[in-house]
Amino acid sequence: MEVFVRETHQGLWYEDGVLKQVLSPGRYKVPRYLNLGFWRNTKVDVVLVDMREQELTLKGQEILTADKVALRVSIVVQFRVSDPAAALHRVAAYQERFYSDVQLAARRSLASMQLEEILTNRNRLSDEILQDVKEGARSYGVEIFRANVKDLIFPGNLQEIMNKVLAAERVTQARLIEARTQAEVNLLEAQTQARIAQEQQSAALAIQREQAEAETAALDQQRALADLHSQHPALLRLRELEVLQALGQNANARLYLNLPEGPLPSASETSG
Repeated sequence: MEVFVRETHQGLWYEDGVLKQVLSPGRYKVPRYLNLGFWRNTKVDVVLVDMREQELTLKGQEILTADKVALRVSIVVQFRVSDPAAALHRVAAYQERFYSDVQLAARRSLASMQLEEILTNRNRLSDEILQDVKEGARSYGVEIFRANVKDLIFPGNLQEIMNKVLAAERVTQARLIEARTQAEVNLLEAQTQARIAQEQQSAALAIQREQAEAETAALDQQRALADLHSQHPALLRLRELEVLQALGQNANARLYLNLPEGPLPSASETSG
């Protein structure tokens, strides 16, 4: 007789009801049991235990919360057998025991929480179930990974109230987002206008600076020209002649002379 232990399982090898070894995946030959009355050989039994991760669902648990609200809760728990010998020897049925432990832990946790906290902080439930069941389940060879609230069922009138509350919260959140968005738009517009005003002010200052520099350069040039004329009066006289020449070429130009009052002197007087 042969026994095959798949990769997903482990086997418990019993000889006359006594556990002798834990079988890893593989193929094993089991001796045939013979009972001839005056002689018999050892009776061997092999029990296979599934080592894969399993899922346990606690459906419709009726629980009264800390604020006296009756709920029906469905909880999903993931676990696996970590020690097959402990799972079969320390409790009569490890799956039923594990179910009861999780059920009681969930009831204790939810009964200590108010409705609002259950709705907004489901992670607390998972954490508390894990802490409550972890050590006890490990003692009979079961390891728990996570526990999550799958469904929450409220009484009819409470469901209607919760729907209204949720709708009001969504409207409030939408308005808050709209107000925040408008505030951000206003801030961006104000920043843009301030930047444009600053750029315009900087451009005006640059123009004023250029004008001042040009005026200063013109004054410097005039001062240099005046110094040159003061040092060389002939240059000033030459400039006057150039101006008179230019006026003479213009038919519409008029020349006003500032002559002294009285008769002009004669040529003889001028020469004398």
